[in-house]
Amino acid sequence: MMFTLTEVASLNDIQPTYRILKPWWDVFMDYLGLVMLMLAIFAMTMQITKDQVACLPCLEDTEEPAGAKHNSFPTQSTREAATGTPVTNIPLVSKDLPDRAVHEILVTHQHTAVKAEKYPSQPQPTGVKTNLDYQQYVFINQICYHVALPWYSKYFPYLTLIHTLVLMVSSNFWFKYPKTSSKIEHFVSILGRCFESPWTTKALSETACEDSEENKQRLTGAPSAPKQVSLEGKEEGTNVNSSTPMLGVKFSAEKPIAEVPSSMTILDKKDGEQAKALFEKVRKFRAHVEDSDFIYKLYVAQTIVKTVKFILILSYTSTFLAKINFKHDCEPDIKQLTGYRKFFCTHNMAFMLNKLLISYMALILIYGMACLYSLFWVFRRPLKEYSFEKVREESSFSDIPDVKNDFAFLLHMVDQYDQLYSKRFGVFLSEVSENKLREISLNHEWTFEKLRQLVTRNAQDQQELHLFMLSGLPNAVFDLTDLEVLKLELIPEVRFSAKVSQMTSLQELHLCHCPAKVEQTGFAFLRDHLRCLHVKFTDVAEIPGWVYMLRSLRELNLIGNLSSENNKMIGLESMRDLRHLKTLCLKSNLTKMPTNITELSPHLIKLVVHNDGTKLLVLNSLKKMTNLIELELHSCELERIPHAIFSLTNLQELDLKSNNIRTIEEIISFQHLKRLTCLKLWHNKIITIPSSIGQVKSLESLHLSHNKLESLPPALFTLPKLRHLDVGHNSITVLPPDVGLLHNLQHLAINSNKLEVLPKPLFRCTKLKVLCLGHNALLVLPEATGQLVQLTQLELRGNCLDRLPAQLGNCRMLRKNTLVVEDHLFDTLPVDVKESISRETNVSFTSGL
Repeated sequence: MMFTLTEVASLNDIQPTYRILKPWWDVFMDYLGLVMLMLAIFAMTMQITKDQVACLPCLEDTEEPAGAKHNSFPTQSTREAATGTPVTNIPLVSKDLPDRAVHEILVTHQHTAVKAEKYPSQPQPTGVKTNLDYQQYVFINQICYHVALPWYSKYFPYLTLIHTLVLMVSSNFWFKYPKTSSKIEHFVSILGRCFESPWTTKALSETACEDSEENKQRLTGAPSAPKQVSLEGKEEGTNVNSSTPMLGVKFSAEKPIAEVPSSMTILDKKDGEQAKALFEKVRKFRAHVEDSDFIYKLYVAQTIVKTVKFILILSYTSTFLAKINFKHDCEPDIKQLTGYRKFFCTHNMAFMLNKLLISYMALILIYGMACLYSLFWVFRRPLKEYSFEKVREESSFSDIPDVKNDFAFLLHMVDQYDQLYSKRFGVFLSEVSENKLREISLNHEWTFEKLRQLVTRNAQDQQELHLFMLSGLPNAVFDLTDLEVLKLELIPEVRFSAKVSQMTSLQELHLCHCPAKVEQTGFAFLRDHLRCLHVKFTDVAEIPGWVYMLRSLRELNLIGNLSSENNKMIGLESMRDLRHLKTLCLKSNLTKMPTNITELSPHLIKLVVHNDGTKLLVLNSLKKMTNLIELELHSCELERIPHAIFSLTNLQELDLKSNNIRTIEEIISFQHLKRLTCLKLWHNKIITIPSSIGQVKSLESLHLSHNKLESLPPALFTLPKLRHLDVGHNSITVLPPDVGLLHNLQHLAINSNKLEVLPKPLFRCTKLKVLCLGHNALLVLPEATGQLVQLTQLELRGNCLDRLPAQLGNCRMLRKNTLVVEDHLFDTLPVDVKESISRETNVSFTSGL
């Protein structure tokens, strides 16, 4: 044989795991191809070893062969001359016999002839007389094999082998082509893992339990689960997995969250991690495969190729079936060599080839019918769409999405093998299933003891818990009944169940990029107890809808993009229900102040807008917010003080930090704001302070740091109530002597300027507690500094001082850690002063302890 079966079988060697993508017709065609391959190999073996023709000359030619005298064996003429007896029959010698056998036949024939001469009464042998020897027969057989035998009889086994190989390659080409084999291999791997995953079994077993519970309810007439309630009060779809309505971002049941039954809570940690990895792989594979239909087109193309090949083989093979005969006439042009013009030949393989060809055509016909059926199946059904409708009906995972393109086609092929694969695979397409798995793994990892260790005390001495980048909110959080501040950051699924009502001390909640849903009973608790809420988001649609219904809320902080054109300016029309809201902080990129914000004006006392460098143009709506006490407009690209502010008669604190304000001539209008005590114009581009600043008599705190001031007007020092003055980080060279008029001044910051000398009247401000003089050009610190007996903080670092006055010892409240000065200057103080400052520091620490 030319090939062994093992060698040829490798052509059809597809990985066993790919069998799930081979429908019955492909498997059937593979077996047919294997049978045809064996048939072709058998025919080739027979042809190589047995395929011959045997030819005899036709005696219609009466001429004596020209080459008779050259025969190596006695001919008719020589026998008659030698014996005188005519020889009527010489045995015909086939080329298949060896030379020794031919010799024995001829010798036997000679003895027979001699015996006939002696006994003439015996019957004489009969036959046709020829004048050819053995070599001539061999030559004639070879010539006639190529001349008289039809080409199909000679090449049929080879054609059969080639056709079979083409069909086998076409059947499995989509498993081998790089652009499809990589996706198929990935799909088969994921499908097998999903089928064998313990999570699949648990999820489907839970479905069976739920189905049995529903059947019991139907039989007993038990009431069904209540429906969800939306903002408008309309009924939404029934929550499939939870008996309690959920208040989510859109108040819908598109992605319901199920309560995890006790039977689901037992899951090995390793199995849980593998299942979570499978969810991620399925998600990425779907995104990668669903965008094209190349696998589908390639499968259709190879099926069409096989069908065309079948039609071609059947059409031309049937025409050559009748030409495979046992008998053939041969007329080679060799008369000058043998003396005969025409020969009669027999083909010894004709019968076998005829039977093999009939068998091959029968196999091809069956193969072609399977191809036609596969084409009918491909074009009859929409294979580029796959619906999990039956799976959704049979299970609780009603959110399993329908798929399309190559992903759908692969699932259709899997269904031909076993529909259970698609059903179990659908578990990993369900977001509800993924949320269940996350919740189980999360609660297994984050126990009450672990969360208790993370609770800290913040600056306000409140118990605070900060959870960062978890898969969800652990149930153990609700057992922290003493928790006051809860910060959740980058948690994709946050769900407040009814157990949140146990957190009776909870007052402040932070949701940083955390879409949150709340059960109806849990919302009732938050609505009545929550006082402060911080929500950080990317788009306004991410703000949970229940936020606008927290009627007991005192402070609301919204941080994110609020200027999207696709929404109605953060939905402030819904804030009318926030009846007790006092503080509203908007950190965003607004181009105008929302008009609906005026609905909060009756009770809002603090408004903060941090605009992140976006220019805020329209501020007219501020005029109606007459109850505002504090107003902050940071990074709003303001060039002047907005006139709308002058209508806020109850305003006490105004902060216009980080704008582009160059002139503040409008400051005279602040005299109408009788309650204004704090004005912050820091981090701007102000060059001069107008003298009208003296008209704002109510000012107690003025912040003008980080500007471009070069001098201070005398009118500034006529403000009788001024206690806090910050003009640091400017270009001031001289501090006017009028500073001594500020008898109530307690805090003076003039650091990072160009001061060279301190005026003596400065030390009349005996109420000074904080004096910041760092990073100037001071050469001497006056001894009068000792008159500031209430001084608690003194900054001198970054000057050109040579020594410190010993009179600093009179500042009894000054401590070493609040005396900001270079070490070598501190060493210039007398020993008793240094000991006094250091001792007082230790005493204060001891008393603090």
